[in-house]
Amino acid sequence: MKIGLLGSNGFVGSEIKKSLHAKKYNFKSIHRYNFKKNTKYKFDIVINCSMPSKRFWAKKNPKKDYIETVNKTSFFLKNYKFKKFIHISSISARCEKNTVYGKNKKISEILVKNNNDKNLIVRLGPMFGRSLNKGVLIDMLNSKTVFINGKSKYSFTNIKWIANWIIQNMKNKKGLLEIGSKDHIKLISIRDKIKSKSKFIGRLDNQIILNKEKYKISSNEVYRFLRRKLSKKTN
Repeated sequence: MKIGLLGSNGFVGSEIKKSLHAKKYNFKSIHRYNFKKNTKYKFDIVINCSMPSKRFWAKKNPKKDYIETVNKTSFFLKNYKFKKFIHISSISARCEKNTVYGKNKKISEILVKNNNDKNLIVRLGPMFGRSLNKGVLIDMLNSKTVFINGKSKYSFTNIKWIANWIIQNMKNKKGLLEIGSKDHIKLISIRDKIKSKSKFIGRLDNQIILNKEKYKISSNEVYRFLRRKLSKKTN
């Protein structure tokens, strides 16, 4: 089986790349500098992790976000050869329908759904992992202002678990699925737990995974990640 991994250098893509390599899969690493050169290959599965994940950037750059999200997804579907397309999307397609970011994610999902009934759309929520370098967790670690309401509930999920789930289920799952932690944590609770001095300014922004399957993984794992990050800062 041959796999094409789009966006292989990104936060999600790089973790999937590690998982594919560890499990000795035959895959091709594809990124923004070589994606137009790989249309000649025939893949069994293409995994698309290439969509941008910057919500505030999308708000400021709606045209660019549309190009990177919708136009590129359309390009891959029309020009790549595959039996199955796995599209890594965001729960923003459900819970932020009125934003540029959410709308573009939803449009890209519709393109994938209409392409082939064997395709799989995977919606992800808030994530954490060793290579994380932006977002609310990093802001709180550095006691920076968080431009979201502190009462917002987030289903934080370990990126390593996500990558392994995708690889384990890429052959047999299809349709639309949200995957991630079974529970959620309020941002203000995290701030207080790690004794951050961050202030919260902004709207309520609940990022909660809705799934039929109750996964065993918990958002509380994020505290272990934060403790390691804090330990490195103090050493």
